[in-house]
Order: sequence, then structure tokens, then C-alpha cells
Amino acid sequence: MSQHSHEHDHHAHDIDFKGAFTVTKEPQSQVKIVGEIPWAEVELARGAAIKDLGANVELDGFRKGHVPENILVKHLGEMSILSEMAERTIAHMYPHILEEHKIDAIGHPKVELTKLAPNNPLGLSITVAVIPDITLPDYKKLAAEINKGKESKEVTEEEIKKQINEILRQKVAYDRIQAKARADKAETTETETTPATPEAGESAIETETDLAKLSLPELTDGLVAGLGQPGQFANVADFKEKIKEHLTIQKAQDVESKHRAKITDTIIADSTIELPQILIDSELNQMFAQMEEDLSRSNLKIEDYLKHINKTIEDLKAEWTPAAEKRAKLQLILNEISKAEKIVAEKEEVEAQVKELISQYKDADPYRVTVYVTTVLTNNAVMKMLEATK
Repeated sequence: MSQHSHEHDHHAHDIDFKGAFTVTKEPQSQVKIVGEIPWAEVELARGAAIKDLGANVELDGFRKGHVPENILVKHLGEMSILSEMAERTIAHMYPHILEEHKIDAIGHPKVELTKLAPNNPLGLSITVAVIPDITLPDYKKLAAEINKGKESKEVTEEEIKKQINEILRQKVAYDRIQAKARADKAETTETETTPATPEAGESAIETETDLAKLSLPELTDGLVAGLGQPGQFANVADFKEKIKEHLTIQKAQDVESKHRAKITDTIIADSTIELPQILIDSELNQMFAQMEEDLSRSNLKIEDYLKHINKTIEDLKAEWTPAAEKRAKLQLILNEISKAEKIVAEKEEVEAQVKELISQYKDADPYRVTVYVTTVLTNNAVMKMLEATK
């Protein structure tokens, strides 16, 4: 998660990074790093700063990139050169500061210069989000407790009967709509002089309550032959068997996902995490990207969709924030459990899935795909461990 490099640069700095900078904890899992960089270090960046700033400067009588330094300095001004020197020095020193203070930073830092003057130390204050401290409950004990009460995946006769009645109800409602459409068509072909009876119009309006009251036809071989695709159901017994097969698959999925959610919700509720905003924003961005992808499949633009539901992006952000927080917390928790239990994704499985995804998405970055696949498979392995805990 950390975006800075932990590799050691092969050079030394005459700075005691530990002593020169103080680190204090801030709300929302952030830290503030305050301190000074000696002028000697800042001065080292002068040549590169002038070269960089002057690369695209065009002045009369000189070719681009070949303006003498003294003229370039005059043209650029000492202040802009000093700002560029400061920026380059901070970019160079920042990873060293993080490493020496063992700061596991995420996202981009917010840098504020507190002192910027020639021949003076460079004063700075950096605020950055860090991977939050997590206090986990006894997750195995919680999982074992929840696993005891896992719902049965067995499909009951009652559930089969309910599903069949629902199908019959839909058939009756569909047949009535078709019959009404035919009657309306026949009516418009009759002479205009036939007065329309108000009762006919009113009885055609059916609410869900009316549909629930519809008397259902008897289930016969002849009736089921007309359901689904032609020849899909041979007879009543075949119809019931296929309904049971469908419900068995559906119920197994529902039971598994509800059970998994119960375990994760309980662990999240019993954990203590102070989330940095950057992780919530990251989840929200993913949720919006998913929504845009879903809309584009239906050839819809996000602006038109928002207009249709009469909401703004900000409204959706507010509505989705609790779910984004839950997703961010869950990922941190699963990371923590995988470390504690030494659970890692199977190397062969990761490689196979990465290969498959890259063959589907030719432009995908292999590194990012590998991180994604590893995370998904590790999460799954952690969940399987929790679901198997007795």
C-alpha cells in the first residue's frame, strides 16, 4: 500500500533525519512531519533546477536550451529558482524521512513550506495519511460462533411451492394483459359509436395486491408445456425437478453470501480502525468507475442517469460513503488477518489468473493486474479459513 520506495539510495546525506524531523499523529490516521533541511543540501539542487526551468526558455539570439546560465538566472528570477530547488530537495529527501521514521505512508503528501530564503535552512511541514493502526477482535472465536448458526442450503417443499405459485401468478397476469390488448384492438376496429364503459377501464388497472389475489390455474402437464422455452418442461414432475435444481443453485449462493457478510460485518463492528479519508475516496472512485462501466454498457451517460434519478454526484457520494468505509475497513482487516495467519495466495493460481486477465485486457498493466489478483485470492483464502473455523 505504501507508495514510497524502501530501496536504499547509494549516497549519504549530512542530516540526522531522526533528529531533524518530529512526527506527530493527526486525526483520520494522518501524521505531521515538521523540520528543516540544511541550506547545503538545498544548494546541491541549484544546477538541476536552473537546467530544468531553462530547458524550454527561448530568448532572442539564443537557441532553445542553449541560453547561458547568468542570462537564464536573470530571466527566471531567484525566487522561481529557489522554489524549484526546494521542490527537488523535498522530493529527494521525503523517502529518507519516511524510512528513518518508519512511516508507512499512503497517497500523496501535503507539503507546506514554513521557511524559504537563500542561505537559510528550508523549513517544511508535511501531512500524509498512513496505514491505520487496527485493533482486531478474536476473529476466530467470532467466526466459530457464527458458523454454528449457518443456515441450511436445503431447498424446502414450501420454497418450491412458493416459486411455482409465483410463476403461475406471472403467467395469469401476462395472459390477462394479452387478452386486454386483443380486446382493445378489437374495440378500435368497431364503429366509433360504441360507448366505452367506465367499469371496463377500471377493472384493467391491477395493483400488486390484486395480482396476489388472482386465482391460480391447476398445475397440469398441458399447462407446464406452455411455460418457458418450447419443450423445456416435459411434464409436471420434470417442471418441479427443474425448479428445484434452479432454487438449489440460487439458495446455495444466497446462503454463502449472507453467511460471509455476517462474519465480516461482525468482525468490522468489533474492530477499531481510524480510517484515512484517502482510503474512503479510493473506494468511492472504484464504485463510481463501476457505475460508469455499467451505464456505458447500456449506452447511458452518467449525466443523463443522474438527471433521471434527480441526484447529484455529491448526493451519491454521501449515500455511498458508509459502504465505502465498510469496504475500506474490510480490506485492511483481511490484510491484517492474512499477515497474522501467514495466509498467502497460491503462486500458480495467481499466475494463471493474471495470464487470463492480460489475454482479455491487452492494455492492462501486468503489475497492477498481479496486485489485484493477489489481493482477491488472498481475501478469498482468509474468508475460507474463517468459514471453516469451528
